[in-house]
Amino acid sequence: MSLYQQIARIGPKFFQKKTLFKYGFNLSPMYKRSTGRIVYVSDDLLTVRVKLPLSYKNRNYVNSIFGGSMFASVDPIPMVQLINLIGNDYVVWDKSAEILFKKPARTTLYADFIYTLTELDDIKRKVGQDNEVEIVKTTLLKDKAGDSTYCEVKKVIYIADKNFYKQKRSSK
Repeated sequence: MSLYQQIARIGPKFFQKKTLFKYGFNLSPMYKRSTGRIVYVSDDLLTVRVKLPLSYKNRNYVNSIFGGSMFASVDPIPMVQLINLIGNDYVVWDKSAEILFKKPARTTLYADFIYTLTELDDIKRKVGQDNEVEIVKTTLLKDKAGDSTYCEVKKVIYIADKNFYKQKRSSK
């Protein structure tokens, strides 16, 4: 069990889940290096907002936000958010990502991550039927007004029944 998993297991005895999610990310060395910061987490964890300011730490050769920072600031959120939403009976993995840079970002960017209760029920139902499923979550990095999209990240996330996944791995 990783340090992050231990904190997620023990932390709710002392803090709200949304507080653990926000500060767990913002204080972790791996996420801090992305230069993104989680600025909002809803009480139910269904909505998360990330802010990525243009700074000397992520400014590239042409004075815009480095593409690696854009990706790194949004990469782990959908998977970890989903793990926290659907519980321990499932295995959740990032399977692939596609990054589409739309235009240079010379302003602070924001990204919203949203799951709905219907979406979560649908995932659980499909896993119940087929033991495993893949979903695609698309994240847009936009300016503060939400008028302009600078980057689009499509992530394929794999979800499986934990027992099915263990059997699948042991048969290989």
